Amino acid sequence: MRVLIVGGGAREHALAWRLSREDDVEVIGAPGNAGIASLGRVVAVDPTDAGQVVALAKEESADLVVVGPEAPLVAGVVDALRNEGIDAFGPDREAAQLEGSKIFSKEFMERHDIPTAGFSVFDDPDAATRYIEEANRPLVVKADGLAAGKGVIVASDAGEAVAGVDRIMRERAFGAAGDRVLIEECLVGQEVSYHVVSDGERFVALAPAQDHKRAFDGDRGPNTGGMGAYSPPPVVTADVEQKILDQVIEPTLRGMAEEGRPFRGALFVGLMIVDGEPMVLEYNTRFGDPECQTLVTRWKGSVLPLILGSAQGDFGGLAPSWEAPASLCVVLASGGYPGSYEKGKRIRGLEAAAAHPFVTVFHAGTALQGDDVVTSGGRVLSVTAIGETIDQAAERAYAAADEIEFEGKQLRRDIGWRARSR
Repeated sequence: MRVLIVGGGAREHALAWRLSREDDVEVIGAPGNAGIASLGRVVAVDPTDAGQVVALAKEESADLVVVGPEAPLVAGVVDALRNEGIDAFGPDREAAQLEGSKIFSKEFMERHDIPTAGFSVFDDPDAATRYIEEANRPLVVKADGLAAGKGVIVASDAGEAVAGVDRIMRERAFGAAGDRVLIEECLVGQEVSYHVVSDGERFVALAPAQDHKRAFDGDRGPNTGGMGAYSPPPVVTADVEQKILDQVIEPTLRGMAEEGRPFRGALFVGLMIVDGEPMVLEYNTRFGDPECQTLVTRWKGSVLPLILGSAQGDFGGLAPSWEAPASLCVVLASGGYPGSYEKGKRIRGLEAAAAHPFVTVFHAGTALQGDDVVTSGGRVLSVTAIGETIDQAAERAYAAADEIEFEGKQLRRDIGWRARSR
């Protein structure tokens, strides 16, 4: 089977790595990265250009297209592929609105009684500023559209919230994504990521994970796309997980079907666990990055039936099993990320890191420059290890991460701190 994987981040490398281990599967990255190139072939295309992706899928006689990032999903790449009779994993444009518009998703939650924080919507920065100043309490300010995980400002006071409105709406830091803003009540608890895969009617629940969004140790600094993750987080007890399924996942998928937007693909719900109760922070209509890296390394057996069954709209009674009890991922980022950073820095130590037992190094912002692998993005590598415990997985991941060097390398040293004993 020939599988075309759309995207070029560590999530896509992780999916390519997992699928390439299946019998008779050939993977092609579009546009891919240096890691995906080591597994198969890569072709330079714009992943958000449906015409280019469809043309490549036809040219390569792809049996399945797996769309990794959110932007191609919101752009309707899956719609274009299915219109040509090509099996594609991921939601269509209408279902991807769960992630494409934070305002749509909050209003959807309100319609279907899904637990979430109170909110207000603004298309006028002056009105948003007045609301914040009158509220005078911690709030969360979110750009409505896609902002690569960086369009959320968790403000501890009114001044920070007003600055967030200025950045999003007046300075246009995220372009048209900031035409409208969502201002939410600030929830206090532990944030977790919960993934399911749906075929439009049924769903398969995957393992929970916990992401670390802030740039620096101690959960300090600006939000990023994610500096590391681990699975499973202790806060998701059996009782909490059942509440997530009953109060969030089932009504979400049922509501989407009732509204004529049946969801096929990976649904990743960002949740805040507040005193044992799950509250939805946001929906994502694809696997998380770096959460995906922790899930695929724990996975036991074949993942292809789940992905293909979802794409075709029928995976029957499949259920995942987990080979490794724990997994932890450490992101190595370029100096300056999530702000401006330089590219083209030579990466050393990849082979030494990959030689560590139970470790897999997934590429994100990398490229080939002659025989060298160089940096080409903000998040460069995801060093992922499995273990019997989170402690063991962390020890293995950090030992491998320390083998890798490139100018400006930055990483957090406390990934998984809530589950680690030291």
